[in-house]
Amino acid sequence: MDSIEHIKPYKDTSFALMLAGQELGHELVYLPKYGLYLDHGEAKAIMQEVRVTDGFSENFAALADPVKAPLNTLDIVIIRVDPPFDSEYLYGTHILERAKKQGVQVVNDPQAIRDCNEKLFATEFSDLMPKTVVSSNHEDIRAFQKIQGDIILKPLDGMGGSGIFRITADSLNLGAALETLSPGESRLVMAQEYRPEIVDGDRRVLVLHGKPISHVLARIPSQGETRGNLAAGAQGVAMPISDREREIAETVGSTLCDRGLLFVGLDVIGGHLTEINVTSPTCVREIDAQANTTIGHDFFKVLLDE
Repeated sequence: MDSIEHIKPYKDTSFALMLAGQELGHELVYLPKYGLYLDHGEAKAIMQEVRVTDGFSENFAALADPVKAPLNTLDIVIIRVDPPFDSEYLYGTHILERAKKQGVQVVNDPQAIRDCNEKLFATEFSDLMPKTVVSSNHEDIRAFQKIQGDIILKPLDGMGGSGIFRITADSLNLGAALETLSPGESRLVMAQEYRPEIVDGDRRVLVLHGKPISHVLARIPSQGETRGNLAAGAQGVAMPISDREREIAETVGSTLCDRGLLFVGLDVIGGHLTEINVTSPTCVREIDAQANTTIGHDFFKVLLDE
């Protein structure tokens, strides 16, 4: 995972999973993001035993001294590194795939994380999505905007709402947005039909082993915002899952399981799938706190049943 010293435990899903694992009697080991390595072909890592304590903003994690050990001394490795998916992230998945071949269960499957870009993967289910095109060509995006009018532009490697632009029917600032996202037509951009239902929230649907949990988190944009991201100031409100959201989750669920994606976050706006988050899906703490769910416990029970 990313640096444990910098997380905010009251809202951090990695912390929620650690807390649940500890409550269920499992031993926890923290693997720092840059601690993976190969030793004569064997996957190893810097590891620190850790105990976590809820209810504190500081001193919430007690870490033992770091040691170097083979990854196959562990039963399960859970990948919780945030995007962007850069070259170091890529190399990390290769080492974790080696660990998988050496007998370790890795969640989510490292090859699937490589293969399933969180924006592009959703287009495998394009009938569930808003109208969408992906191109580096500015004219392609301009043509799409001319037809759709109100659109959203986003990079393929962003998270937390970073780099997202809304272009309205007057197309003001479209050129500037394209120059920012794809300078010299050098980078692919996702252009998506704007869904006005965003005012009711970008709804996070968590899926465990192909099945949605009972509640979603509606991330309602703050005043003057179009981004339903908690990192962009959205308010998170837990709500029972809708029939449409359940239908979407069950439609993609079997594909997720087939690829070893056991813990996934779907983003749904107005009954339309917009993204499939496979790297480090969040919102567990918020849903648990508001809906009295136990998602972390359910997460481990799913793994132990595998």
